[in-house]
Amino acid sequence: MADPTPVLDDLRAESDELDCLVAELTPEQWRLPTPAPGWTVAHQIAHLAWTDRSSLLAVTDQDAFAREVENALAAPGDFVDNGAEDGAGKPPAQLLADWRAGREALQDALRAAPPGARFPWYGPPMAAASMATARLMETWAHSRDVADALGVVPAPTGRLRHIARLGVRTRDFAFNVHGLPAPFEEFRVELTGPSGESWTYGPGDATDRVTGPALDFCLLVTQRAHRADLALEAVGPDADRWLDIAQAFAGPPGTGRAPREAAE
Repeated sequence: MADPTPVLDDLRAESDELDCLVAELTPEQWRLPTPAPGWTVAHQIAHLAWTDRSSLLAVTDQDAFAREVENALAAPGDFVDNGAEDGAGKPPAQLLADWRAGREALQDALRAAPPGARFPWYGPPMAAASMATARLMETWAHSRDVADALGVVPAPTGRLRHIARLGVRTRDFAFNVHGLPAPFEEFRVELTGPSGESWTYGPGDATDRVTGPALDFCLLVTQRAHRADLALEAVGPDADRWLDIAQAFAGPPGTGRAPREAAE
C-alpha cells in the first residue's frame, strides 16, 4: 500500500503555486480567456474547486457521491462545464476562498483515510495516493491554462514525476477510450526530469520506446500541447500511435491542442 503523504505534500505545493498566480488578480484578469474554449481563469479555478468537492464526497459521503455520478450520467456532456460555469459566476474572492477551503478539506480527508481504503470515482475506484496523484495532475494541467492566459511560463519541478508515472500507467486506458486494443507488450519510457535526472519506466529491452523531456511528456498526457510541438520521440508503431492519443485524465477522448503554427 502506497503511503499517500509524499504525493499529498506535493499536491499542496502544486496548489499553493497556482494560488500565488491568482491570489492578487484583478476582476478583469479573472475574466481572461484561457486555451480551453469558453473557459476564463475563473472557470479553471472553479473546475478545480468543483472536482475537489466531488473528491471529498467520494472519500467522506459515498451515497452523496453516487448521486453525483447519477447526475453525470444523466448529462454526460454538460456536468463538468456546468460545474465550472456555476463557480465562475461567483465573486473572485468567494471563488478563491471556496477553492482554498475545499482543497484543504480534501487534504485532511485523504490524510485521515485508513490504509488500504479505496474510494469510488467516475472511473475505477482509487486509493488515497491515486486520488491525490489525479488531483495533482489536474491541478498542474489547469495551472498551465491559467499561466498561458496570464503570459507566465512556470518553471517545471520534480513534482512532474507523479504526472509522468500516471501518464505511463494510463497507456492502456488511452487506447481503450479511443476504441483501440491496448498493446500486449509494455513500452520503455525514458524521460529527463527538470534537474537532468533520468526517470525510466518499463523493461529495458522493450521493442517500443518513448524518450524525451519529462515536461513534454506531461504536457502530452494532459493534452496541454500538441505532439508536433514537443521533443518526444517514439520507436515502434504502437508507441508512435500512443503519442497521438495519450490521455492521463478520466472521461471521453480529449480534443487536445492544435499545433502551435496552426493555432497562430
